[in-house]
Amino acid sequence: MALFLVLSSSISICSLLVTSSTDMGRAIKANQDLLPETPWTNIFYNDFWGTLLTHSGSHKSFRPLCTLSFRLNSAFGGLDPWSYHLVNVLLHSAVTGLFTNFSRILFGEGYWTFIAGLLFAAHPIHTEAVAGIVGRADVGAGLFFLLSLMCYIKHCGSRGRSLRSWAWLLGSFTCAAFSMLWKEQGVTVLAVSAVYDVFINRRLKVYQLISMIYKRQVTSLLLRVGLLAAWGATLLGLRLYWMGNKPPSFSKSDNPAADADSLLTRTFTFHYLPALNVWLLLCPDTLSFDWSMDAVPLISSVGDWRNLHTLLFIVGLLLLISTSLKVAPKDQACNGKAALNDKQNTNGHSCHSALEYGNSEHGFYFRPRTDNLIMNESIQGPPLPLTENTAIFSLTLLIVPFLPATNLFFYVGFVIAERILYIPSMGFCLLVTVSLRALSVRMKKKAFKNLVLSAAAALVVLYGLRTIVRNRDWHDEEMLYRSGIKVNPAKAWGNLGNVLKSQGKVLEAEKAYRNALYYRSNMADMLYNLGLLLQENERFSEALHYYKLAIGCRPTLASAYLNTGIILMNQGRLEEAKKTFVICADISDENLKDPHTHRSSVTSCLYNLGKLLHEQGQHEDALVAYKEAIQKMPKQFAPQSLYNMMGEAYMRLNKLAEAEHCYLESLRSKPDHIPAHLTYGKLLALTDRKEEAEKYFVRSIQLDPAKGNCYMHYGQFLLEDSRLLEAAQMAEKAAQLESTEFDVVFNAAHMLRQAGLNEAAEKHYGLAAGLRPNYPAALMNLGAILHLNGKLHQAEANYLRALQLKPDDSITQSNLRKLWNIMEKQGLSVQKNRNGKT
Repeated sequence: MALFLVLSSSISICSLLVTSSTDMGRAIKANQDLLPETPWTNIFYNDFWGTLLTHSGSHKSFRPLCTLSFRLNSAFGGLDPWSYHLVNVLLHSAVTGLFTNFSRILFGEGYWTFIAGLLFAAHPIHTEAVAGIVGRADVGAGLFFLLSLMCYIKHCGSRGRSLRSWAWLLGSFTCAAFSMLWKEQGVTVLAVSAVYDVFINRRLKVYQLISMIYKRQVTSLLLRVGLLAAWGATLLGLRLYWMGNKPPSFSKSDNPAADADSLLTRTFTFHYLPALNVWLLLCPDTLSFDWSMDAVPLISSVGDWRNLHTLLFIVGLLLLISTSLKVAPKDQACNGKAALNDKQNTNGHSCHSALEYGNSEHGFYFRPRTDNLIMNESIQGPPLPLTENTAIFSLTLLIVPFLPATNLFFYVGFVIAERILYIPSMGFCLLVTVSLRALSVRMKKKAFKNLVLSAAAALVVLYGLRTIVRNRDWHDEEMLYRSGIKVNPAKAWGNLGNVLKSQGKVLEAEKAYRNALYYRSNMADMLYNLGLLLQENERFSEALHYYKLAIGCRPTLASAYLNTGIILMNQGRLEEAKKTFVICADISDENLKDPHTHRSSVTSCLYNLGKLLHEQGQHEDALVAYKEAIQKMPKQFAPQSLYNMMGEAYMRLNKLAEAEHCYLESLRSKPDHIPAHLTYGKLLALTDRKEEAEKYFVRSIQLDPAKGNCYMHYGQFLLEDSRLLEAAQMAEKAAQLESTEFDVVFNAAHMLRQAGLNEAAEKHYGLAAGLRPNYPAALMNLGAILHLNGKLHQAEANYLRALQLKPDDSITQSNLRKLWNIMEKQGLSVQKNRNGKT
């Protein structure tokens, strides 16, 4: 068994090379259930993505055990992808070991068990489940699926010992529940267990089962199957109740066929998809990270050639089922070695004739038919089930776990998902193995037998090589998305654009977004992402155009409203910005699959609306917007800036107690939030708590010693406290750190002048005027300090320049008249003719 664990790990080890954050989006990075401050019990009320199960936009993917494993990963390894992939590989190794151990029951200790284990370990269809982090749901479900099945096998083998028997049955039921709590399809193990009991444990044929039911000779069997059915119904009922008794809803792009108006289109497409999934198991040459949207075009006519594939699949499946269910001669008995008299085998398999089994506790054995004999390498060991029965079980393990994905019971949120084939692939590997074994048995010459065995080995090698190549695609996000362009160009180009943007490759990212829109022009997310890219590169008019297109495609896209409003606000189109923010604030999160992100955008819209109103002096209206933002903000929203702005609005309204409460809330949300330190320091100084105030100013500098604004606020505090030299030092430090920021330099000059350091003030007024040479106030103040410093002609020049820019400024006119009086008294020439008003 250790060999198979090593084998599985070696084949899957390429997954550990995946060091990117591929597939870590909503399930991990944006999932608040993984945060240590979130109560761990929340995982039992939220879906896999962190949305409340009863929310109308929830995917209803209730997988608390998988989410719990992510939370533990996050607690020990943070967001380092390596640790997540390591856990996935270890889980896959464990599943491979269990699967191989189970295969021994069907194939014995020989090389066919080895081949079955190799096929499962190497199959390329597992790459997404193992290398993709969210695929852990399928791998974990597969682990408990097999544990449940193995417990049930132990239960079947311990019928004579009631206490142990019930303990194994309880273990089987518990593991089935755990499997379902990893992923929904795990509950299907109960149906698989029932089929195992009938066809592998009892070795019955269908006609024998019907006969025994008619004669009431299978009471114990019916009891166990009834218990399995009852437990399955209980689990499904509880799950339906827990998710609010409502099915999930998905967007049209998730499963286009489900939204097709034509019944014919839905029928043809849904029947074709299982055939395509089986083809991926048989020949996993073309694989993709995403098969949604138009990756599989809808089949809308009878003449579509893909209907032939569907027909061939159905015919082949029916032939396979028919062959497996064929009626054997009445005297057919156990397949394998001869059994010992009437003793039951140690693994619970009885070699009674199926008809005699129901009549007595002890029966007799028949020698197996030579054409059905499976030769084993060893003579010891329990007898093996018939080839036909093994085939039936393998088909069941292939089909039943796949049924929830067929849209038969309810519409699902995907077209094809390779990871959901993880458990069904167990049945596929068994079916391939039993077919190769049966073919080998029917070969009379050793050379032909070796040829079959060589074919099996070649298949394993081919699958293993394809797995290694596919793992390279999952090495990082860029390689993964490029590999998917052939299958799903719209989604692949869009995701690739996000990756290129994060790498700073702006032109390539823009091209990728445009390629995505070429294939599917109505993708709101891609329109928004392109707009965001253009906005970040200051192409605001183009960005607005794409934001409006995104809103047209999806009127509930709050983030597009948010960025549209911000651009309009920065362009001075304040009324349009207000209207945009208000529209966004009124959008409900009903039926949205990511309500947390939506609420974050709505909260930001309300914050910006409040800020806009605050700057316009409408402080009461601003507070209304801020309060609504607090009501709507999700738990993961960082509210420190929101509370800080509320405090400023209260300050303007002279409601100091309310302002102090808001500042403290801001600091509680983020203890190192610098703006809150500065504003709260001002409030403390205003209320004559100067020692406390100074501590907050000093603390702000300690938090960011390179931020000139902190020195500026502290300097203003010192100036008001008449500590002029200290204030001047802070002012000069602020201007030194942010020498290109006009406001900082200009205010530093003011403070230096108030401290009586006129030479230093002159220098900084000159720097400020250099930063904004056409700003009248800067020129007027520079003229004033030059005036005070006795540099009269230079002062006159700056006054006159300021008046050219702002002719009606009374302060500049007054200063200039005073300057001219002084100059005339000193016999200096003046330039009165330059401005008629003076």
